[in-house]
Amino acid sequence: MPTEESHGRAARLCLRILAAGLTLGALACGISIGSSTASPAGAQSVSSSTGIPSDNYWLADAQGAVWNFGDAPSLGSAASLPLNHPIVTITATKDDSGYWLVASDGGVFSYGDASFYGSTGAITLNKPIVGMAATPDGKGYWLVASDGGIFSYGDATFYGSTGSIALNQPIVGMAPTPDGKGYWLVASDGGIFSFGDAAFYGSTGSIHLDQPIVGMAPTHDGKGYWLVASDGGIFNYGDAAFDGSAAGGPALDPAERVVASPSGQGYWVEDQNGTAYPFGVAGSPPTEALMFTPVTPGDRAVLFAFAQLGKPYIWGGNGPVGYDCSGLALASWENGDNVGFARVSDDQYETAGQPVALSSLSAGDLVFWGSSQTDWTSVYHTAIYVGGDQIVEATGDHVQLNTLGQWGTGDLMPNGRRP
Repeated sequence: MPTEESHGRAARLCLRILAAGLTLGALACGISIGSSTASPAGAQSVSSSTGIPSDNYWLADAQGAVWNFGDAPSLGSAASLPLNHPIVTITATKDDSGYWLVASDGGVFSYGDASFYGSTGAITLNKPIVGMAATPDGKGYWLVASDGGIFSYGDATFYGSTGSIALNQPIVGMAPTPDGKGYWLVASDGGIFSFGDAAFYGSTGSIHLDQPIVGMAPTHDGKGYWLVASDGGIFNYGDAAFDGSAAGGPALDPAERVVASPSGQGYWVEDQNGTAYPFGVAGSPPTEALMFTPVTPGDRAVLFAFAQLGKPYIWGGNGPVGYDCSGLALASWENGDNVGFARVSDDQYETAGQPVALSSLSAGDLVFWGSSQTDWTSVYHTAIYVGGDQIVEATGDHVQLNTLGQWGTGDLMPNGRRP
């Protein structure tokens, strides 16, 4: 198989030594429930050097690996530990300086300034743990099982559960009230169960949903909340205003959560790959912690690429010892989902899968750089898109995480490719 070197094209970008720096993004349409005055408003983009929204975040996988992006610090992972059960959620501390990993048996692993207060790791559970919520002061947390069983630790108080109730659909998450004196549980059909000082404002329990509910977020005064479906659809209740939805957008990765802005005048819908869709007066989102579960072929390509981080850059390298830029792209798709395409960067840009606009990139898509944006033979570098403004690439002297716009947009080719 020909290498870039045998084609006689210098991979100039691959010879640069990079200073790693990272960030995130996108847009859509939606639905409003529970407010007769709510009306859709377009997503307000958060600009980066590429025009793609950007941010800082952690991604975790079921094996306990954690990858940090942007200014999110590298704090550690459970990837080297002998896990009894897979990791199912990651929760960040409020000051963005730590996080907890939680396994399906309720085992808790704490990093940074996240303190360990207890776990259900030694308890026989009726149903697996599916979520965690920290108390407002971060000195405790609740774990929630799929049957709505609640386990409280530290200064987290138990206010009730659905553990003894026959649910129509499983619980998928929970959210505490602003004062921590109550909480809501949310089921995949959007059924809401309120405890303590958490008031019930409405639910989608009796509505036919196109996609299941995956999360919720309360307003800052606790007098309303938003629900988000896996397609990015938003449902608002109480004083939670509807500012738009990511449903029908270009993303292939599912939405994972809705996050209220600090001002309370907007929110972000966040996909599992770190892409954030801002709505209303959202600005830049806080550092988020997200679970990355392979759903698409592109997700599997990204996970393979993540596993190669730190391996050396080798001209013409196809792995497993080392890679060049196009060799990493090809190996990630071949090993992730047995998808093959051309070996060198310019041929990949011309023939690998289908072209995709830079504004519609999803996890695993290939992005390219060339000396002429109208000449495919000028392409000299390939990278693998992660989410938002982030890429995995073989460049400098090793495989690394970087930003899509790190060198500006002058040589960035006008579209990516989806194999």
